[in-house]
Amino acid sequence: MKKIEAVIKPFKLDEVREALAEVGVEGMTVSEVKGFGRQKGHTEIYRGSEYTVDFLPKIKLEIVVPDENTEKSIEAISKSANTGKIGDGKLFVTNIEEAIRIRTQEKGNEAL
Repeated sequence: MKKIEAVIKPFKLDEVREALAEVGVEGMTVSEVKGFGRQKGHTEIYRGSEYTVDFLPKIKLEIVVPDENTEKSIEAISKSANTGKIGDGKLFVTNIEEAIRIRTQEKGNEAL
């Protein structure tokens, strides 16, 4: 099993969710986060004063998929989250040793 963490632009969440549903992903965890990468933030003007926004709002998705669905899931996220502009986000993929559904004690892929 693999855990895919995706940091994406907030307005892309619905597109990414729909793309993942099409490839068979049945669940995900979504968090509102703030951060920056090469984009480095930006300046804004509020009531006549200019100020710097260092941390930009992002969405972090976490999904765990069977090994055989990893590439399809990565491709679905990459295509649906892409705007072609700086700040589109990142994907991180890690190995998961075990997953257990608390209610039924199912393990492995059955727990997903």
